[in-house]
Amino acid sequence: MNDHQPGKPLVEVRDAARWFDVSAPWLERVLARKPRTMLRAVDGVSFTINRGETLALVGESGCGKSTIARLLVGLYPLTRGEIQIDGESITELNGPKGPSLRRRLQMIFQDPYASLNPRWRVGRIIAEPLKAHTKMSPAEQDARVDELLKQVGLDPADKSRYPHQFSGGQRQRISIARALAVRPEFLVCDEPTSALDVSVQAQVLNIMKDLQRELGLTYLFISHNLAVVHHVADRVGVMYLGRIVEIAHRDELFKNPRHPYTRMLLSAIPDIEGHGRPRTPVAGEVPNPLNPPSGCTFHPRCPQARPLCKETTPQPVRIGVTEVACHAVEHSWTSESDA
Repeated sequence: MNDHQPGKPLVEVRDAARWFDVSAPWLERVLARKPRTMLRAVDGVSFTINRGETLALVGESGCGKSTIARLLVGLYPLTRGEIQIDGESITELNGPKGPSLRRRLQMIFQDPYASLNPRWRVGRIIAEPLKAHTKMSPAEQDARVDELLKQVGLDPADKSRYPHQFSGGQRQRISIARALAVRPEFLVCDEPTSALDVSVQAQVLNIMKDLQRELGLTYLFISHNLAVVHHVADRVGVMYLGRIVEIAHRDELFKNPRHPYTRMLLSAIPDIEGHGRPRTPVAGEVPNPLNPPSGCTFHPRCPQARPLCKETTPQPVRIGVTEVACHAVEHSWTSESDA
């Protein structure tokens, strides 16, 4: 049992950024006198996650959701900023505290078949983290594998089978069992149901919610499916071109979205609870992330854009239980369509 400070978030992300160098080869750049080209996949993201909570990140493809997931588990290094898990920096993942810290956070990937070794039997797949992070005997490992398979609704006899012998939903349950093997506190779930049939998604999501209650787990849940997010999340963060533009409690965000981009996303799905919310049509497509617009990157598509939006990047402001980065919200502008 860890000594936790009361009221202190389990996960703290402060001004996290991850840039990728996508420049042309060195000689080509020198001859053409071209500067380096940087893709700012994540650019100044901050949020916290409390123990036992599910924070969901949503947004269109390419907004940086999966990059944040990989930053949190140490698969990508930070370009700048800081990420802490219960007060310990993830930079320690490669240091002396790495093994103990890695046991506390695990990841569930999008495609369960791609993330499971097809040459290994299920028992070996689930036991691998136990071999790497514990001193359990083979008998203890075997008993733990049986326990984990039961927890995710599978039979202990399944440990002798290969991943291809299972359905997609069953494979994702195996991925969950593997992630839970070393009893982590924090799970990063990168679109864990998007590769599954709709009929199977609810089963997997319900298993995850039951496990969260039983084991006191904390989730970062990444998805582009707002109906799924409404089912699992306590709070929701909305991302656009590498930044969080709005973050709020789930019910508040779905009932009273403040950022124009959030309203656009919600307008793209059926009205979940019959609120009769007006549609917010927004033209255009996501800009090229290699050459993002100045100021607020959403301004070319925003019906409430003003000259200030083109010149200055909005900073998050708190309005009630919502944090939103939008000049229009901050200055209480209304568009002609709202009037």
